[in-house]
Amino acid sequence: MLQFILRRTAGAVLTLFLIGAATFFLFVAAPSDYASLACGKDCSPQHLEDIREALGLNLPIAQQFWDFMSGIVVGRDFPGGHCPAPCLGQSFYSGDLVWPTIKDRFPLTLSLTVGAAVVFLVVGLGAGMLAAFRRGSVVDKAATGASMVLSSFQIYFLGPIALSIFVYGSGLMEDPKYVPITEDPVGWLVGLSIPMVVMATIFTAQYTRMARSALIEQLTEDHVRTARAKGMAQRYVFFRYAWRGSLIPIVTILGIDLSALLGGAVVTELTFSLQGLGRLAVDGAVNKDLPLTMGVMLVGAFAILLLNIVTDIAYAWIDPRVRLS
Repeated sequence: MLQFILRRTAGAVLTLFLIGAATFFLFVAAPSDYASLACGKDCSPQHLEDIREALGLNLPIAQQFWDFMSGIVVGRDFPGGHCPAPCLGQSFYSGDLVWPTIKDRFPLTLSLTVGAAVVFLVVGLGAGMLAAFRRGSVVDKAATGASMVLSSFQIYFLGPIALSIFVYGSGLMEDPKYVPITEDPVGWLVGLSIPMVVMATIFTAQYTRMARSALIEQLTEDHVRTARAKGMAQRYVFFRYAWRGSLIPIVTILGIDLSALLGGAVVTELTFSLQGLGRLAVDGAVNKDLPLTMGVMLVGAFAILLLNIVTDIAYAWIDPRVRLS
């Protein structure tokens, strides 16, 4: 198992390096004038030349690439001072270092992603399991029908409806806000409950159908039918044999969906006026703040790779044959 984890980690490090290289050459080595974006509109030729020298744009491309990649590992010096590792540059718009800005916004996005994942896994898998266990009953038809309806909704549609019902209409809840979980766990959960549920709605519907179909397929397998023939209880066979086998396709899709949740955080944060990593990415694009945009891309890529490693480990734990492949 340890060798399997090391192989996946080494592959992720190589992938992250390639993403960093692609990001650098896409933004820094592009034909567009990188220094003019940092200089602003009313920029004198002398000021533009000073910025080129400060950013190292007068150096060869190979040296610029080395400074960029090594800065992520060991830090980098700027005219305003030293940028400690991981150094992702300095914002053109605000002048702040990119990594502290991202680190300040990332907990909100992480909270939304993890919270939404917990919601759709608990509700979606629970509903799918119940529908498979009561196949053909009213419960099965209700769960299947509800999942088909909810899967057609989108965040930008459900968000305003949820706000109008629970916040502005009934006054049962306040506007969504972020409170660090370390300061107030209850306030953290209450403040982000509506965005979490809205983000999880589409995935809940998807996992309900997926869990139902996977369990029904597992119930027809030979080892499950053999367990039934031995006189084992229906519930014992369901949870002991069918449930674990059904997790394999679910875990496979889970890694992809967790990555999609990070992308969905952009729309969610804009819908509920939350200042997270998604909103930061939009601000960087609007302000043409290339260091900030590059930093968000790299951090997002790292988070997705980390999620994929965790998914691979969970997959290998469920199906030991994967470790030998």
